[in-house]
Amino acid sequence: MARERLDKMLASRGAGSRKEVGGLIRAGRVTVNGAACRDPACKVDADVDTICVDGVALRARRERYFMLNKPMGVISATEDAAQQTVLSLLPERERDGLAPVGRLDKDTEGLLLLTDDGALNHALTSPRRHVDKRYRALVSGTLADDAVQQFSNGLTLGDGTKCRPAELTVGAVQPDGLTEVFVVLREGKYHQVKRMVAAVGGHVEALERLSMGPLVLDAALARGQYRPLTEEEIAALFAAVSGGS
Repeated sequence: MARERLDKMLASRGAGSRKEVGGLIRAGRVTVNGAACRDPACKVDADVDTICVDGVALRARRERYFMLNKPMGVISATEDAAQQTVLSLLPERERDGLAPVGRLDKDTEGLLLLTDDGALNHALTSPRRHVDKRYRALVSGTLADDAVQQFSNGLTLGDGTKCRPAELTVGAVQPDGLTEVFVVLREGKYHQVKRMVAAVGGHVEALERLSMGPLVLDAALARGQYRPLTEEEIAALFAAVSGGS
């Protein structure tokens, strides 16, 4: 493994945000091969060097993190007797222990994170974390004049479900007559984008998730393709759930 900055490596292992681990390092609470290291930019190799925080050896990362560009027609589940699952898009050798982070509807496309890191999965999907999720939708019908404000205020759906304040951006009308809109949610209720759009007069005809927290769908990934996350992307996810930057 290539050598990397000590603060960056610690953040990617969940020791805190880059700012937080920088403070630990400068305070002399981090040792490299038995010696205190106070330089956040010190280059280390986690597979070779012995790195301790407050005397506790850093656990080598064994967890795996994959970005999938989910296509339509597959369900966000680990297994199903009747329907194709997102894990079936990966080689069998990669599937063991992996689970989707949150869910995308069967007919929703776009960014889906797959990991065997249960703690990160829980943190990213916990309602307390308020991790932003951004969607692009093509909508038919006529949206209410105050649709943007209704989203901003927080909608109460017809069945009484209360939705937290969200962001709605109305884009251009497409050649097929559908309106492009962008929605940012900070929670993940059942069919939430579709139900909120319906509450303001529209009907979602196509839906794609573009981002989840700091993780942005890789434009180079075709539908159904996946790739491992980069070290930078992993570190950004840990920083997001730890409240760091």
